Amino acid sequence: MSPKKYTKKTAKRVHKTRRNNYFFRRKILLGILIIALFGTGLYLKQSISYYYALYFNKFTHKKLHNNEKETLRIQKILSNNLDKTYGFDISHYQNREDIKWESLSIGNKTIPLEFVVMRATMGNRSADKHFDEFWQQAKKHNLVRGAYHFYRDDEDPVIQANNFLENVKLESGDLPPILDIEKIPRRKSNKNLVADLKIWCKIIEETYGEKPIIYTYYHYYKDFLKGEFDDYPLWLANYNDVPTPSPDDQWDFWQFTENGIVHGINTKVDLDVYNGGVWSLKSLTLD
Repeated sequence: MSPKKYTKKTAKRVHKTRRNNYFFRRKILLGILIIALFGTGLYLKQSISYYYALYFNKFTHKKLHNNEKETLRIQKILSNNLDKTYGFDISHYQNREDIKWESLSIGNKTIPLEFVVMRATMGNRSADKHFDEFWQQAKKHNLVRGAYHFYRDDEDPVIQANNFLENVKLESGDLPPILDIEKIPRRKSNKNLVADLKIWCKIIEETYGEKPIIYTYYHYYKDFLKGEFDDYPLWLANYNDVPTPSPDDQWDFWQFTENGIVHGINTKVDLDVYNGGVWSLKSLTLD
């Protein structure tokens, strides 16, 4: 049988078909690669942002220092709690331009900060001037967020609770509301103070369906609150050279210094450790 002969027109059509098929396959492969790269970028977005800020973003970090005693105390706490989760808390005392949210870390940049707690309201009427901006920045950078109310013991607990609820809109993934109580009342008894605090907590709990976190200093808790809020999450401040914030009480958060030096913040801040891992912390957040 003689070989099949192609006309010039047929050969040209075959060549064109093969070329179109070739470029079509390349386009499909290119599309798959673009989708894969885009998906990988989304998955690694936080890590990429962190390392970009760490090495390329121009942020002049101030040389902040602590005395030798405080430096050693902080280092000991960090080394003894490497299995736990770290965070920080801020308020209007920190300037907006002093925080570079993309690269927050401690311990010579080896420990990332996973959560931030910020002051939202104070007393009957006041609100922190930086709260709204800090709140949005924390969400943008995938930090677990917490908002606290600074309680003024001589003001009305109902009005104070409403002040918090009017200014703070918690979402799924945020920590429960936090009550900061640290002032000793001058015009009311300890019994009345506790009763007022429970009113504030009841209003908040009925709104969110979760018990608020109680923040206070160790000695304040021991002297005024112990036995009254035992079933509430507890956040204790203790800046002494101790292995835990309380020798007797179960605690969830420990504010262990007010002199924290954070890579990415140009002022000293309060540093906190959560008594558990990241997933445990997230299980504490609102649904």
